[in-house]
Amino acid sequence: MAFFLSASRRHLSLFCHLRRGLSTAENASGSAGISAAVAKFRLQKEFDPDRAVSILSAIDDKSSSVTTSRYALELTVRRLASTRRFSDVEALIESRKSEATSLTEPYVASLILSYGTAGMLDHAIRTFDEVPTLTSAPRSVLSFNALLSAFIRAKKPFRVVNLFSKLLEEHSITPDCFSYGILIKSLCLTGKVTKALETLQEMVEVKQLEPTLIIYTTLIDSLYKTGKQEEAEEMWKKMIEKGCVPDHAAYNVRVMHRALNGKPEEVLELIKEMEAAGLGPDRITYTYLIACHFNAGQHEDAIQVYRGLRKKGPRPNAKMFKILLTHLCEHEDFDTGFAVFKDSLRFNKVPDFETVKRLVSGLVKVDKVQAAKEVIDKVKKRFPENLVQGWKKVEQELGLNEEADAA
Repeated sequence: MAFFLSASRRHLSLFCHLRRGLSTAENASGSAGISAAVAKFRLQKEFDPDRAVSILSAIDDKSSSVTTSRYALELTVRRLASTRRFSDVEALIESRKSEATSLTEPYVASLILSYGTAGMLDHAIRTFDEVPTLTSAPRSVLSFNALLSAFIRAKKPFRVVNLFSKLLEEHSITPDCFSYGILIKSLCLTGKVTKALETLQEMVEVKQLEPTLIIYTTLIDSLYKTGKQEEAEEMWKKMIEKGCVPDHAAYNVRVMHRALNGKPEEVLELIKEMEAAGLGPDRITYTYLIACHFNAGQHEDAIQVYRGLRKKGPRPNAKMFKILLTHLCEHEDFDTGFAVFKDSLRFNKVPDFETVKRLVSGLVKVDKVQAAKEVIDKVKKRFPENLVQGWKKVEQELGLNEEADAA
């Protein structure tokens, strides 16, 4: 235990030193720190954990909103957690507790969520327990909801049900509609849709709380995924009757179902319905449309949709690039795949290792060795070394390493 505490203090000292050093440098140059919005933009493109910490440390907290600052912190935590630097995550978040002269519950709730992002649930619980000490005020439903959400983020939804009941017994907290929304989501994620529907009924009839759009969307999604299409459509009608106006997320649940189980024409029909409701299709909508075209064997139509987005449309996401590269490689259209990969770099949405590896292998197969090397080189430059070690093995297997070239 003594060793652990000593290590934790060393990490905490490192972060505090880094923040002081950046502050001194900024003052010496006569320039102020960056805003949280600027930091957020930079962090979305930065995958090196140490550089991510540097960006976060340069934020001018006085000129930044709580929401944007929280998002910047969570991005940094995600970068550290991806390389399993959990002691650094702890040092970073704990330094946030000690540096502020006064903490508010919304701020502490953001720290609880950050621990959830890193999967450090014992730390999230400990921070929840510390709320009265840190804020000089009793816990409210705000930190209660943050702790529940932390378990969802850590992919431990099965623990939410017991935690929900346990915390209500131990603390004088009255759950709100968001609390029940988290509980319902956890039940849906663990396949207990019937219990989720019972919870909805209890929420409305016993607690006299009105379901939110998010709750309806969660239930509709789960009903579709469990093959209960008629029940899902009935829930959609009920949602409309209750005055909940569907947003992109709600419509995309229906788009996803039709993309997986229907024809592209049916997806296009639903897109027209979205547009009539004043909602243009977003990148998630187009991702499902592209997937539907591919699944229907309409290769050229899928590519055409994507090319249309390049000219004018929402920015593609990583899932869209993954779907594109997967199907392009299946059709051995590696030239188009190489172009799509370069687009993914431009948008900072490079797909996962296995997807890009498949493209590299395909390029080598059709004697596009230089293109294959370029893909690996770009990925290795973009991501930290400890995240790209797998490429060394790929280079050896495909004969792309320098030693093979020399031989």
